[in-house]
Amino acid sequence: MGALTINRNKRDAEFQTSSPSVYGYNSLHVAKKLKSSSWSSPHIAPTKTSRSSVSRLSQYPKPVTPINREVHAPCIIVSGFTSTVKRLNGGSSGIVRQKSYISGENMNDLFSKYKHAKESAIGACRLVVFEKQDMTEVIDVDKEENFKYDKAASRSSSVEEVEMVKDAIKHIHSSGEVQEIAAKYWELDQKTPSTSSEVVSELTNGKMLESLSLDRGSDAMDVDMGSPLHKKLYESAKRSDSKLRRINFDIELHEKRRALYQQSHPAKKKEDLNDPFRPLTEDEEKMVDNALSYSNRRKPFVNHENSNITITGEVLQCLRPKAWLNDEVINVYLELLKERETRDPQKFLKCHFFNTFFYKKLISGRTGYDYKSVRRWTTQKKLGYGLLECDKIFVPIHKEIHWCLAVINKKEEKFQYLDSLGGADKKVMKMLATYITDEVKDKTGKNIDVSCWKQEFVTDLPNQENGYDCGMFMIKYADFYSRDIGLCFNQEHMPYFRLRTAKEILRLRAD
Repeated sequence: MGALTINRNKRDAEFQTSSPSVYGYNSLHVAKKLKSSSWSSPHIAPTKTSRSSVSRLSQYPKPVTPINREVHAPCIIVSGFTSTVKRLNGGSSGIVRQKSYISGENMNDLFSKYKHAKESAIGACRLVVFEKQDMTEVIDVDKEENFKYDKAASRSSSVEEVEMVKDAIKHIHSSGEVQEIAAKYWELDQKTPSTSSEVVSELTNGKMLESLSLDRGSDAMDVDMGSPLHKKLYESAKRSDSKLRRINFDIELHEKRRALYQQSHPAKKKEDLNDPFRPLTEDEEKMVDNALSYSNRRKPFVNHENSNITITGEVLQCLRPKAWLNDEVINVYLELLKERETRDPQKFLKCHFFNTFFYKKLISGRTGYDYKSVRRWTTQKKLGYGLLECDKIFVPIHKEIHWCLAVINKKEEKFQYLDSLGGADKKVMKMLATYITDEVKDKTGKNIDVSCWKQEFVTDLPNQENGYDCGMFMIKYADFYSRDIGLCFNQEHMPYFRLRTAKEILRLRAD
């Protein structure tokens, strides 16, 4: 390869002739011939090519110092004043339109004028009257929350609002009548302070028209009708009088209708939740202890005529702790529940209580179900009322050594099964659905569809925690359901319920 040769003398001569550049350092570039370019600056005239550094640097445009731009702080735009400003944007020919701003001095001057106008308005009178098309508004300016223009002193207030304040000030100063009315209300307010809303309401009702009159000696009806304020108040009072009379008539009419409805539909008394748990008195406890003692087992205490059952001390032994209830006690107690409802029908639901032999008789046929065997149990003559008129029909269910309760709930259209041990028997539901269908057909000749009735095995109920209180749970389910209250008892109440049941049977009166 050939060696690279450099003309040292020629290079030194060029270095010596070079001068400092505009940027403050010597140019150390090797001289090269400028190449022709396809673009050129329109502001620089073409020059002849030279090998000196100065001649090459002169080809570039001189740096231009940008014009200092004033930095503007954020300003508040006042609505109502807009203008367009044209400026060049970065050398382009585009025109930008933007909102003009009011300087701080002009804004302060505007606010100072507004403040002076407001103080003049407040000093003129205490009450400002603004007249509109259909109403007159009286505003208490002493209370800032009621003054219409108290919030107008914000920085976003428009020129139109300031002009409205000026017009209101002119109206106040030009109206001497308003000043006199304000003075009168000032004296009245010092005696009996009231809010502006109360003043307006009293003016509207026509109760204080006399106080608005400029002549104290004139009658309230001789109000100066030349004043627009008095005229509008008087006409408003006249219109409200007719409306009030019409409203009073409507109120009296509805009150009479309500009274007639209450007479035809007496409201049921609300059951006191303390009634099912009312404690026994000392005399009642002595009576129960005497009846449950072994020495009185052969003694007859009471005879229930409707069920033809005689209650002896031996029958009541089943109400002692840890004993199973027998049929006589259950049937007598269910009869007492029916008699309780007859005495106070407004307090209890209309119910029917079958005895413990009904369900056994219903399913004792050759094929199992036998409606004919119980058809005469529910005649109108025997019951004194129609079975289908009842809201709930209670059916005791005996399963060898366990008592359950079934309910035909006509009020809610469902069949319910309550077992204190949490059991479920679909056969009972099916038998009762067939029975109520046959009962309606037999007594009324109509067909009833109970396929849409709900079959509910109630699970949210008090459960027994032993093997001998199932009978007590069953009769208490019927007691509380007939009261139309929830089953708000538990196993701990069973000893008390045994004593209370004995007391009610001995007195033949269920509470």
